[in-house]
Amino acid sequence: MEARIWKNSSGNPEVIKLAKLLGRTPCSIVFKLGNFGSFDPSLQERGVGGLKNTSKLDQQIWNEFYGNFEEVAFESEKLRASLEKKPIEVLNEIDISELPIEGLVREQIVKTRVNQNFFRKTILASYKNTCCITGINIPSLLVAGHIVPWSFDEKNRMNPSNGLCLNYLHDKAYELGLITIDPNYNILISNKISEMEKTEANIYFFSQHRNKKIILPSRYLPDKKFLEHHYETRFIK
Repeated sequence: MEARIWKNSSGNPEVIKLAKLLGRTPCSIVFKLGNFGSFDPSLQERGVGGLKNTSKLDQQIWNEFYGNFEEVAFESEKLRASLEKKPIEVLNEIDISELPIEGLVREQIVKTRVNQNFFRKTILASYKNTCCITGINIPSLLVAGHIVPWSFDEKNRMNPSNGLCLNYLHDKAYELGLITIDPNYNILISNKISEMEKTEANIYFFSQHRNKKIILPSRYLPDKKFLEHHYETRFIK
């Protein structure tokens, strides 16, 4: 069963693209990903196992990079830019006219924007381009929001388990503490909204979602500690 899950991923456009860049077959890429999947706690939590033919080198690579999300994101994008023979700014659609010509400040800005773009792509892919509250699946209307704010926890800025795929309205409501998601993945609505006039719009956008489960991602489940933090420190009860 597990081998079939990984094998079926060989038709994924991103897998095919990566295989071409590396001069490998899609199946070889998928099997390597399956090896890494054996060590991935986010998959284990969902009852999805990786492949069994892992090596010590696979384990070493995983141990070196897992948890170091910020550096992994930037280094992987640098490698992808090199393979595609494009500047990293072009690959990530960064407007270079807004950047300093050179220097440390430029490097820091580029790294931040590359990582933000990587985080967004990771979160949207995990949620299959779908808002976890409403089911809206129009990517241009979706945000990769942080559970624990970007400015609050530097270590987990790039941690995909610190992300939620939300539409712009509900991302703002989440940021303001008008909604939250409890550690059991239930949607909670602030009494501040409940006490407002029960207009058709308020019911449609908020009240109808009360106590419903969010749409869970295919991987990187929201960390329950992060959800608890938002509930305790941001949510207006």
